[in-house]
Amino acid sequence: MSFTLNERLAKGGFDFGTLGICRVLLKDNAHYPWFILVPEVDSTITELHHLSASDYASISFTIRQLSEFLDQHLTPENPPEKINVGAIGNIVRQLHIHVVARYPNDPAWPDTIWGCKEKVHYQKQRALEIHEAFQKHFQ
Repeated sequence: MSFTLNERLAKGGFDFGTLGICRVLLKDNAHYPWFILVPEVDSTITELHHLSASDYASISFTIRQLSEFLDQHLTPENPPEKINVGAIGNIVRQLHIHVVARYPNDPAWPDTIWGCKEKVHYQKQRALEIHEAFQKHFQ
């Protein structure tokens, strides 16, 4: 098996390491708590249904873990209205799953985040705080 992280995904956020069989990236857009899970599987696998049953189960569990982190630990004083999960892949073919906490006051609400051109990069300190919370939660 050969795994190489797509360059566009790598440049678009902060690498938090792995969780299960997935590379975890925090998308560099402070408007949304937005993670991208990239399964470290063979690059020829571009669809969830192409995964083995065990890899699919592992990734599903990782999605659940990350969703719970977003819901309970990242912003406990202001839980998200909705956590969206999607494996789109129209632009980047490498299999990846978006896990995004959504709020009624975010700039794209209630529409999709992909249609919103407004972007705010994370301040370094805030990205570090999220990384520390992630590490603490998944120790």
